[in-house]
Amino acid sequence: MNAHPSKTSLSGLTLSLTLWLGCSGLSQAQSLVELYEAARDFDAAFQSARLQYEANLARAEQGKAGMRTTANLTAGASYSQQDGNTAALRRNFDTQTATASASHPLYRPANQAAYDQAIKQVEAAKAQLEVAEQELILRTSQAYFDVLAAQDNLLAVQAQRTAVAEQLASAKRRFEVGTATIVDTRQAQATFDRIEASRIQAENDLAVRRLTLDQLVGRSGTQPLSLATPVRLVQVEGDVNRWVEEAQARHPNVRSARSALEIAELEVVRAQAGHKPTLDATASQTFTHTPRGNASSASVNRVSSTVIGLSFNLPLFAGYATQNRIKETLALNEKARSDLEGAKRTVAQSTRSAYFTLASGYGRVQALQAAEASAQSLVDSTRLGYQVGVTINLDVLDAQSQLFQTRRDLAVARYEVLVGGLRLKQASGQLSPNDLQPINKMLARP
Repeated sequence: MNAHPSKTSLSGLTLSLTLWLGCSGLSQAQSLVELYEAARDFDAAFQSARLQYEANLARAEQGKAGMRTTANLTAGASYSQQDGNTAALRRNFDTQTATASASHPLYRPANQAAYDQAIKQVEAAKAQLEVAEQELILRTSQAYFDVLAAQDNLLAVQAQRTAVAEQLASAKRRFEVGTATIVDTRQAQATFDRIEASRIQAENDLAVRRLTLDQLVGRSGTQPLSLATPVRLVQVEGDVNRWVEEAQARHPNVRSARSALEIAELEVVRAQAGHKPTLDATASQTFTHTPRGNASSASVNRVSSTVIGLSFNLPLFAGYATQNRIKETLALNEKARSDLEGAKRTVAQSTRSAYFTLASGYGRVQALQAAEASAQSLVDSTRLGYQVGVTINLDVLDAQSQLFQTRRDLAVARYEVLVGGLRLKQASGQLSPNDLQPINKMLARP
């Protein structure tokens, strides 16, 4: 009796490999949300962005100081030795002083502009942190599904290797009994050797992808959960123009550029304030103590003086520094306006690209699903033809190889659609950690 792999044995083989790859570490497997949270606490790039955000907040607070009251306390002590032609004039004395002063700006247009800039700087810092967070979401998701894709590739290669090994053994038996030629055996052997090389490459690729994910999340031996079957993908909602409008209004890069323009406009106001006067309210309290008198009197003195007033300053000429500073800020203002327009164009292009890539990804998934069914039918027919002698062993191997590759490509296409949905939201400025939850629900659970 000829030994040929049946459809049942092939399905059982695939299932066994799936269980071995996907369930051997299922109790220790991690979901996408869990690994993202780990990456958020470990990733150096995101931590750098978070610390930069905190530094920007502190810098913004510095800009508000110019509109607040300032206070100072000074103290001093001096020793004097006086010589004269009489004993009364030859004596030593010391002086102790302490002064508390305060000043509050009443009219300082430059300081008011700096205060308004500080508020805009906080908005810009928040937008920059959102950019880093969205990039981390994409990097984690991409690394997560890269591991699954490499795992699926290894699964396909191993299943193909087992099928080829069975065909090789069958070809050898048929050759020994004289029902097949040596050509079938050599063809199966050559295919087996090629698949063996592919298996080694697939194992190495999986190891590298896992190392990348480990480095990103700060864990060793990560085991991402696979997608549960059947996989139901949700198509993109809305047309591309609505997504572009959302991107130009909400994307953190656009918001950051808009804040930069507003800051540049306020910088022009600060420069123009160099021609304007300033007015401050001032107050001071001074205490003076001379325990052994002073230069004019030998008696002990304690003096306290209080001064309350206004300080007015009118700039007259600064060597053309103010005029040139205004020219500089006007040029930088136009630059910021151009940068904002450039940011809008960039996010619009990225959004359109992400939208159409995602739409084509859905179409590719549907086409590969149909191709999988066709490939399965081809395997069944060529196997039957091989059993009755109509087709040769190579035809069966080619059909099985096509089926395994189609299944692998279908899995990769699904991963690309899931990541593409996140990329579209990132391009339009809407991506947040909450967007990982729907994908998390699609993962197989222990």
